[in-house]
Amino acid sequence: MANKAVFLDRDGTLIVDKVYLGDPAGVEILPGVKDALLKIMAAGYDLFIVSNQSGVGRGKFTEADMHRVNDRMCELLKPVEFKKIYCCPCAPEDPKCNCRKPSPKFLFRAEEDYLINLRKCFFIGDRETDVQCAINGGCHPILLLTGHGRESQAKLAGKKYHTAEDFAAAADLILKH
Repeated sequence: MANKAVFLDRDGTLIVDKVYLGDPAGVEILPGVKDALLKIMAAGYDLFIVSNQSGVGRGKFTEADMHRVNDRMCELLKPVEFKKIYCCPCAPEDPKCNCRKPSPKFLFRAEEDYLINLRKCFFIGDRETDVQCAINGGCHPILLLTGHGRESQAKLAGKKYHTAEDFAAAADLILKH
């Protein structure tokens, strides 16, 4: 398993976090994301998105709406290519859910399906659950200090992770590793 990857949260990491975004017209790419993703790809990393989309489970929008939002994001980020977009549609209180971050289920699935070495992988996100998912999966977590990042730091006391002021800085951390 030689492949290396970067796992990415969606809302607040790649696009502006708009609570329960179900309308593709609302997709806004965050500054610097596209160029940074292209640099990461050029360095030989595969890109994956791992996103909790509880708006589906809560009835705020449909799974089809979620896919349309993802499609619009991908369109705006071209020529960036994601190997796979994993989304958990479950509400947090769903007792049957086993894929919602901080579960590393999607990381393990990517490891198996794409022959990835998780120890060579990074996970960029702006929430405590992103960092914990990376830790649970054996990846190197990077907490963006944008969006929910600063408030998440308090919940992560004692955890080992990197921080970055913005997405470009997170990419630089990966490229220097």
